[in-house]
Amino acid sequence: MTSSPHPLDSLVIGAGPAGIGTALALDAVDGLAHSIVERSAIGQTFLDWPREQTFLTPSFTGNGFGATDLNAVHHRTSPAFSLATDYPTGAQYAAYLRGVVKAFDLPVLRDTDVEDVTPAVDGSYEVSTSSGPIHARTVVWAGGEFSDPTPPRVAGGALAVHSSERDAWESRPGEVVVIGGYESGIDIACHHVERGSCVTVVDGEAPWDAGHGSDPSFNLAPRSRMRLKSALATGRLTLTEAHAARIKPDGDGFILLLSTGQRLSTPHRPIAATGFGSGLGPVSALFARRMDGWPELTKDDESTIAPGLFLAGPAMRHGGLKFCFVYKFRQRFAHVANVIGTRLGKDCSALEEWREQGMLTDDLSCCGVECAC
Repeated sequence: MTSSPHPLDSLVIGAGPAGIGTALALDAVDGLAHSIVERSAIGQTFLDWPREQTFLTPSFTGNGFGATDLNAVHHRTSPAFSLATDYPTGAQYAAYLRGVVKAFDLPVLRDTDVEDVTPAVDGSYEVSTSSGPIHARTVVWAGGEFSDPTPPRVAGGALAVHSSERDAWESRPGEVVVIGGYESGIDIACHHVERGSCVTVVDGEAPWDAGHGSDPSFNLAPRSRMRLKSALATGRLTLTEAHAARIKPDGDGFILLLSTGQRLSTPHRPIAATGFGSGLGPVSALFARRMDGWPELTKDDESTIAPGLFLAGPAMRHGGLKFCFVYKFRQRFAHVANVIGTRLGKDCSALEEWREQGMLTDDLSCCGVECAC
């Protein structure tokens, strides 16, 4: 898979759920030459998860009744069936992804870093990798966001440990401070409460009081609310509506100063549950940015400044819509494959099966609808 007179029709960068899911859709396009390149192992992001971390969305095998498993990347697969679990760990989900690659015989070039992606004069792309150059007519960036943790934007923020790091999940006797009260903050706070620690969560937006909307991209998921209720009942969880202002050392511990003037002491580094960036890596300069900093995309999930470069995964934004869960961003795999295949004059009719199974959304106006009850 090196540069040649016969380039790939599409190169997918990243072998996580977005990359594998997109490659599965590309594979359904008749005669389309494609491959995946991955920096390490299949599902490496999930292998990097702290071992205590699990999915927030449940897996359930309902495929035979028209209800595809929420965490599946193909409508004929189910992590719940493959793994016999409902909330997979990272290692378990990586095993599911490996099984999908094997079952569908997807071409994956492992242990290969993408160093640069350069538009060619003919509209294609030259991709420089540690295994040599790759020439592709189109590129899909599916690198995920786990490699791009966002530090807390406070003085002394470097003293915090991000919630994605294994150390943040290790046993922390005594007082624990978490900055950020959305899903990741509540997740790790409940984790430590369940292990006997006293935890204070700090967030000026008080997202735990954001209502009970049906979209967990903006509100806590039902499972998180259940765990939060149990944690509060122990008396060892405090939710503080205030912004973090500064972290500073205090003897063998740390002090977090809040916007209210309050001082929180902890013997441990504060945990920053402050989310992730877009994780665009070597293609960062090939995407314009929205006012909120996220990649600007066309209606086809394509870069607005680099035609033929597409984005798949949790960094996708369209208007006020977020596609930050597998069951959301998988809706676009087949759409991107259809756009690529149609431009190249390929037969894309097999993708209609994806539409029939609820995994091809090309009308974004149907997204984001709230439940009535």
